[in-house]
Amino acid sequence: MRALIVYESMYGNTHVIAEHLAEGLRSHYDVEVVAVDAATPDRVAMADLLVVGGPTHVHSMSSEKSRTAAKDAAAKTGSGLQLDPDAEGDGLRDWFLELAVVENKGAAAFDTRIDASPLLTGRASRGIEKRLTKLGYDLVADPESFLVDKQNHLIEGEANRATQWAKELTESLAANP
Repeated sequence: MRALIVYESMYGNTHVIAEHLAEGLRSHYDVEVVAVDAATPDRVAMADLLVVGGPTHVHSMSSEKSRTAAKDAAAKTGSGLQLDPDAEGDGLRDWFLELAVVENKGAAAFDTRIDASPLLTGRASRGIEKRLTKLGYDLVADPESFLVDKQNHLIEGEANRATQWAKELTESLAANP
């Protein structure tokens, strides 16, 4: 069985979470982790399980405008922010437009967001979930958020929580194929 984890990451947090999700899935899946730009429709079509995640920007998935703002923020002297090497490509919104409708394939959505109430921050995973469902994917888990602090650093323990979430996901899928 093949799992594909597709991530969009501006400052590297979502990328780190994607790698930890892969650790959790490897007990049951041959896992590939790719940035959204490398997630070709053919690669997606070969996956039995698709896991998609991105950062929460302005209450939802990033947009061209919010991605530009993130790049500008990282470029400011003293910001302490570094762009992920894959931050220069397209975001998830554009990527979803390239995908074909599927049947009988599982998917899950995740995001990274500021550590505050989702009512205040929003959740990119909700928009990801909606797009996956519209494409015909069967959601195998509720969308999950992994938290960052106000300086855009992962909260301690979130990477390990990502690994555990993925392990639980594989166990659930193995028990209920």
